[in-house]
Amino acid sequence: MKRFLIVGGGKGGTALLRTLREMDRVTVVGVVDIEPGAPAINEAQRLGIPTGNNVSPFLREELDVILEVTGKPKVYRDLCQRTDGRTLVVSGEVANLIMHLIEEKEQWFEAWRQRQLELDAIVNSTHDGMIAVNRHGEITLFNRAAERLIGMTAQQVMGRSIAEAISNTRLDRVLASGRSELNQSLVLTNGKQIVTNREPVLDRAGNTIGAVAVFRDITEVQALTQQVTDLQSMKSHLQAIIDSSDDAISVVDTEGNGVLINPAYTRLTGLAPEEVIGKPADTDISEGESMHMKVLKTGKPFRGVPMKVGPHRKDVVVNVAPIVIEGKLKGSVGIIHDMSEIKQLTRELERARRIIRTLEAKYTFDDIIGESEEMRIALRQAKQGARTRATVLLRGESGTGKELFAHAIHHDSTRKFSQFVRVNCAALSESLLESELFGYEEGAFTGAQRGGKKGLFEEASGGTIFLDEIGEMSTSTQAKLLRVLQEKEVVRVGGTKAIPVDVRVIAATHVDLEKAIREGCFREDLYYRLNMLPIYIPPLRRRKSDLEALALFLVKKFNQEYGRHVSGISPETFAALRAYDWSGNVRELENVLGRAMINMSFHDQIIQKDHLLPLPVPRPSTSPVSESLLPIQEGDVLQDLLDSVEREHLLRVLERTNRNKTEAARRLGISVRSLYYKLGKHGLDGKNEKEAFTEEIPLDNNRE
Repeated sequence: MKRFLIVGGGKGGTALLRTLREMDRVTVVGVVDIEPGAPAINEAQRLGIPTGNNVSPFLREELDVILEVTGKPKVYRDLCQRTDGRTLVVSGEVANLIMHLIEEKEQWFEAWRQRQLELDAIVNSTHDGMIAVNRHGEITLFNRAAERLIGMTAQQVMGRSIAEAISNTRLDRVLASGRSELNQSLVLTNGKQIVTNREPVLDRAGNTIGAVAVFRDITEVQALTQQVTDLQSMKSHLQAIIDSSDDAISVVDTEGNGVLINPAYTRLTGLAPEEVIGKPADTDISEGESMHMKVLKTGKPFRGVPMKVGPHRKDVVVNVAPIVIEGKLKGSVGIIHDMSEIKQLTRELERARRIIRTLEAKYTFDDIIGESEEMRIALRQAKQGARTRATVLLRGESGTGKELFAHAIHHDSTRKFSQFVRVNCAALSESLLESELFGYEEGAFTGAQRGGKKGLFEEASGGTIFLDEIGEMSTSTQAKLLRVLQEKEVVRVGGTKAIPVDVRVIAATHVDLEKAIREGCFREDLYYRLNMLPIYIPPLRRRKSDLEALALFLVKKFNQEYGRHVSGISPETFAALRAYDWSGNVRELENVLGRAMINMSFHDQIIQKDHLLPLPVPRPSTSPVSESLLPIQEGDVLQDLLDSVEREHLLRVLERTNRNKTEAARRLGISVRSLYYKLGKHGLDGKNEKEAFTEEIPLDNNRE
C-alpha cells in the first residue's frame, strides 16, 4: 500500500481525497489544512481519516507521497525541504494533472468495460458454441450455446484444464501445434454431432497464446441452410448489425473489391459508399499497405496495423481477418479504430514535457546557504531585484555562486515560467558569440544554415538571459549588447530588420570592471547599463561563519552521489578548513570535501583531518613584495614603484602556478586578456625575457 498525505483542504484536496479513496493499493493517512472547516477536512472526518492543521505530526510517519494542493509555492518548497528527499512531494499543478489523467483513464476503462459487455452479449447471443483457452490450456470462454450443446455450465469448466474438463475438443493439440483445424466433424459424449473450427490465437510476434473453437450442431445447420443461401436476407441482417457498430467496418470480396461498409466507416474516412463499394481495397488508404489484400493472399488475420486513411489522412489502427465459408476463403473483414484522439493526447503530453524542459532555472533562494551578514545583504538585494525588471550585475570571485543567484532571481520573478537561457561569454569566440546571441540571416557567412537562425536573445524573449563572464566580451560585441539593452531590439548578423525582444538580463563577472574601463577593455556606457542593480557575492574567506553549514550540505550531496553514509566532520577538520584561505571559494571547498570522502574507508562516518589530501593549509600572505626584495629609495617615482611591485608579484604568481596563465589570471582576479597585457607591458611574455613560458597545462583540482 502506498501512503498519501493531502496538504490543502479546498476543492482540489476534496477531489483528490475522493479519487484516492476509490483506488486500490492507496491509503490516505491524513488531510492537513489551517482552516478546521475546510471541505476536505470535513470529508476526511466523515470517512474516519486523521486530520490536522499542522503537517509536522504526519511527517513523523512513513509517507510515500505528499500531495500539496494549497496553490502556495512557499508551502511546496517548505515540504520539499522538510522531507529532504525522503518522500515524493507533488505540487498542486501536477496533482491536478494526475487527477485529470485518472479521470480520463476511468472514462477509457468504462468504455472498455461497456465494449466487453457488448462483446459478451454478442458471444452469448450466437447459436454457435464457443470455447477459448489460454496458453496454459485453461478455459477462458464458454458461451451459452456451448453450455446447451455440451451439457455443462460455464461455472463447471471455467479455469479448468481443457483436457480434463472436455476431453475430445482437440484444442490442446491446436495449442501445441499452432495450426488451424477447419470444418472438423466431431461426436460429443452426449451423442450430438457438431462441426467445428479450431484456430490458434497468435500475438504480434506470431507466438501461440491461446486457441478458440467455434462449433454448431449439424442438424441446426441443415435447418438453416435455406436461410444461409438467401444471400440478400443474410446481407440485410448483417448490414443492420454492422450499421449499429461504432467501429468502422470494411468488407471486401475474394477479388479485393469493396462489398460493404458501415456508417461509422464513412464518418471516420469521409468516403461515401459509392466511393468504396466495387472499388479496390486500397482506395481508402492514403499511407500504408492494404491489409485486406494481405489477408486474401495469406488467409491469415492481421491485427493492430497502423496506417492513414481517407482524404484527411486519419491515423487509424486496423484489425483484419479472413472470411471463411465452408472451408473456402470468401473475402476479408476489417475493423478500423480511430487513433486521432490518442495522437492528439500524445502531442499535448509532449508539448507539456517540452514546456517543463524549458524551465531550466534549477535553483531557488532556498538552495543558497549562508547566514553571514555579507550573504544576508546579497540575498536581500537579489530578492528585491527579482521583483523588478531591472538588469542585475552579479559580482564576485570565481566559485562564489553567481550562477546560483541568477537561477534564484529568475525563479523568484514573474518570468519563472518562461525561458531561462545561460550563456558563458568566455567559452565562445567573438564571431561565434555574436551569432549565438543575436542570430543570423541566411547567407550571412559561410556555413550559415538555410533560413537563418534565431539568436539566444530571441529564444529568451519573455524570460531571462544570464550572461556569465561578461567581462570577457569583446568591445564590438559589447556595443551590440548595449543596443539591445537600450532599444529592446536585436538585429541579426547579416540582417537589417530590428526584431523587438522582451528579455530580462542578468550579467555576472569576476573581473574588476572599473579597472577594465580604465584600461579600455570595457565600455563605460555598457557598464552603467549593467550596473543598475549590482550585487556583490562575498568570497568564502569573508564569510567563514557559513563554512560549517556549507560543508555539511556538501557532505549530504556527496552521500547521494557516491552512495556513502558520512554523518559529519570532526572539530579538528573544521579547524583546518577555517584556517585555509579558500581562493577557489565554494567550488574549491566542494573539491576538497569530495576528494576527502573518496579517500575515506567505506565504513568511516566522520571526516577526519587526515582524510583531507592534500591537507589545506593557510595560504602565504599575498602582500605585494617584502622590503628586502624591493628597497625603497628617496626620490623614487610612484608609478615606477608600482610597476616594479606589479612585475615582482606577477613573477611570483606565475611561479606558484607552474606558469599556467589561466590559473594565474584566476588567482590575480583579472581576465586572461588583462594578464597577457600586463605580461607584455613588463616584458614577461617570453619575447624579451630569457625564460620563455612553456605551453599551458590546465590545472586539475584533483591532482595533489
